[in-house]
Parts: sequence; C-alpha cells; structure tokens
Amino acid sequence: MKFISNDLLGRPDLEGYRNVTKLPVVVILDDVRSGLNVGSVFRSSDSFLIEKIILCGITAKPPERDILKSALGATESVAWEYFESVTDAIHKMKEEGRTVYAVEQSSNSIQLQGISSLSNASFALIFGNEVKGVNEKVLPLIDGCIEVPQSGTKHSLNIAVCAGIVLWEFYRKFHLK
Repeated sequence: MKFISNDLLGRPDLEGYRNVTKLPVVVILDDVRSGLNVGSVFRSSDSFLIEKIILCGITAKPPERDILKSALGATESVAWEYFESVTDAIHKMKEEGRTVYAVEQSSNSIQLQGISSLSNASFALIFGNEVKGVNEKVLPLIDGCIEVPQSGTKHSLNIAVCAGIVLWEFYRKFHLK
C-alpha cells in the first residue's frame, strides 16, 4: 500500500470544478463567529460538491485571514453570498423552492440518518452560532430541524465538525446512490 499523490487523484482544476454538477444543497451560516469554522465549512462544501454557501449576520466573509487559512482555496471554488439577515436568506431559499432545515436539536428534530427522500428536491441547511446555535426566530420559517445523533456528555458538536457530518450524509445519499 502507498499513498496517492494529489496529481494522481484525478480531481478537477478550478475551472473544471465550477462546471461539475453540484448537489442541490445550500449551506447557510448564521452568526458563526470563528473564521476558522467558516473556512472549514468552505472546504467541506468543496469536497462534497455543495452548490453555495450563504453567510449571514456576524459571520466572517472572505478574504478574512482565518477563513483563508482553513479553507485552503475553497473560497475560490465554492460560490457564496452574504445576507445581513438569516430570515432574508430563508425567504430567498423558499422562493427557490428549497426545503429549509436548521441543523439543531429540537422537540421534533429528525435524526440525520432518518432523512431518506432526497430525490428531485433541493435543500438549504442552516448552521448557527457556536454557542447559541440556530436562532429561534427561524423556527416559524423553516420546514424542520435535523439533528446529528450523539451519545456523549456534551450536547453539541463544533460547527465545522457538524457541517462535515451533515454534508457527508447528504453527499452520500445524493451522489453515491
């Protein structure tokens, strides 16, 4: 066994990546404080062919240094835009016909592995602040909550880790079926 060098992985260049069909998934980051977390979500979004990222509120925006440090160039490959208000972003996603889920623990949340019917649908996934989570003001506007199952003593995951898990599951169900 030996490691495969980057040039032998067969990955597209930047122009080729822009022309690859993306998953019909938009990531919404609302009030995410850490540029390192934002950059990590960009990098995972590149890996899993996510259509776009929407940055809202106090979320740092490229070319902020910490974003660039952890994104490793993914801010150039993944489309993104900024909305001052997460509610404005949700309204836009609804106008586009997307199902909007907050990734958050709630009384009616769906366990991530329970998301089954993804065919012919498009989604927006909201990830909230590192401490406060997704703002409760979005609850009347969304279609539901998705929860990542956990069994330890902590009640939450780091947002970048959580996004990686959720995006992998959507990629797996859309792309690898």
